[in-house]
Amino acid sequence: MTRYSFSGHESFYCKSLWLKKGYDFLAEGRSFLDDDAVVRLGVGKNMVTAIRFWLKAFGLTVNDQLTPLAKLIFDSEHGCDSFVEDTNTLWLLHYGLVRTNVASMYNLLFTDYQREKKEFDKASLDAFIQRKCSVPEQKNVYNANTVNKDMGVLLKSYLTPENMTAMEDFSALLINLNLLRRIDKDTYAFNETPTSAINPAIIFYAILDSRGDDATMSFDKIQELALTFCMSVPAFTSIVRDLEKSCSNIFHYTENSGIRNIQFIDTNVDKFQILTKYYEQR
Repeated sequence: MTRYSFSGHESFYCKSLWLKKGYDFLAEGRSFLDDDAVVRLGVGKNMVTAIRFWLKAFGLTVNDQLTPLAKLIFDSEHGCDSFVEDTNTLWLLHYGLVRTNVASMYNLLFTDYQREKKEFDKASLDAFIQRKCSVPEQKNVYNANTVNKDMGVLLKSYLTPENMTAMEDFSALLINLNLLRRIDKDTYAFNETPTSAINPAIIFYAILDSRGDDATMSFDKIQELALTFCMSVPAFTSIVRDLEKSCSNIFHYTENSGIRNIQFIDTNVDKFQILTKYYEQR
């Protein structure tokens, strides 16, 4: 079991241009530990730490080394969407944020909590996280103050700001996905994503990425992916079935005797080629 983590962002949500800024900084061969990192990035010291954290949380760096996904999106010469102008890139980044589990709150909320309830407030989410952290493997992980700050950052990342005049609040990277809504002052709900909101290529990439080395994807994993994108299982599997029609040489979706899974025929498909093809054909 991966140990949860609820800190690292210095209480800053990820702003729209931070990932590109951080990518270019690392692509130039620089380090976030450089004495002049604050000057080079043009932000405060705590924001430097936050940019470094969010690159890792979105799956764009590992040990401060840029990943293939980061290069595919943000490279100045060959990047497919360097300034994240395509909403499908936001879906891709959201998936990475939930998938990496570097910022555990996002995986816990979208996959675990949402499996149980479609509405939440801070108190119920906090109680849920305390319960998840009560097992021996998560000893000493939970801290009420840290978790509360983490919840605040998550909400600012996805919720449309109430104060329409505070333009800074609209700089959060993921608010345009419309995944969460405020019901009242302290209560929030998940919005169900329509199938038309996400290009099937993004779903295909997520399926291939989360498969790992397995030749079969269980229904639990299919459900987890559906929850990640805030889709109902029927809606998600309808996309999978449509993908299967054009990719029958790669995988089959089966429902036999109540058992639903994906059987992979070709396990050598390059998931990044799926994305490259999508961006080239936009």
